[in-house]
Amino acid sequence: MSDLRPVLVVTSLHDPTADVVTRELHGRDVPVVRLDSGDFPASLSVEATISHPHGIQGRLHTPSRTADLAGVRALYYRRPTGFAFPHLDEQDARFAITQARYGLGGILAALPDCLYVNHPHRVGDAEFKPSGLAAAVDAGLDVPPTLITSSPDAARAFVKRYAPVLYKPLHNPVYRVDGVSNVVKVAEVAVEDIDDRVAGTAHLFQARIRKSADVRVTVIGRQAFCVRIDSTLLDWRTDYSQLRYTPVEPPPGIAGALRRYLAHFGLVFGAFDFCVGADGRWWFLECNPSGQWYWLEPETGLPMCAALADLLERKP
Repeated sequence: MSDLRPVLVVTSLHDPTADVVTRELHGRDVPVVRLDSGDFPASLSVEATISHPHGIQGRLHTPSRTADLAGVRALYYRRPTGFAFPHLDEQDARFAITQARYGLGGILAALPDCLYVNHPHRVGDAEFKPSGLAAAVDAGLDVPPTLITSSPDAARAFVKRYAPVLYKPLHNPVYRVDGVSNVVKVAEVAVEDIDDRVAGTAHLFQARIRKSADVRVTVIGRQAFCVRIDSTLLDWRTDYSQLRYTPVEPPPGIAGALRRYLAHFGLVFGAFDFCVGADGRWWFLECNPSGQWYWLEPETGLPMCAALADLLERKP
């Protein structure tokens, strides 16, 4: 008998990667309920009871679908929008947002017999860059010397010792300049660039590896898809038109280290970025637990969408 339990896809309305995965699941006759948690409560509603011995039971309603909370097969957590209550004043809206986050968010995080790709709480844990760098070291990956500080003196000393050094934002909120979205870019920094403004918040400085290429490793369940990215760019994400892609095999020890890293955070999916030194050594830069991956499939022919659908379908 076929398994009719649905996969929940939690993301924003405009998410081409989720579109592709949803089509793949539909082609396999796997039911899908797609929702944006940010639509709660305007066009998304929930009713859930919690009791012994059943745990959470109830239903989640979208304008076109209903999901039995106790019968969700897997939850694909991508990039939902935040809760918003624009019709309320600031104080009431703040209260309503916290109730929605801990209410609906708590329900989605406690579904019985559900495979999370990835669990939203684990995603939150893994998005802290210092935690990710420390976990990478523990997993056996090579990590460039890195400083997180609010001390101008410490920053100057680090730049003098490890030059050339890069500045990287610890997280990248969107800045709007003349209505256009911008982000803080990775950039090389010199001693004379360090001033007292460093004391205003936390900053990440990292020794720059003289690289021959970059590598994106997308881990989906038990499979790791490694793609070498060749360009002349400091940060390849600034201009995709300059990139060339080649599927590669990882050096010995990398695959096991990636599994240890994901296990540390309780993840089953991760988009890892490495740079390759002139000697061929792979240096860990970061892992995005909700990273993009589909653009690499048509460029390389790697069957990543099928692998993700297999995972969500919970194929043995």
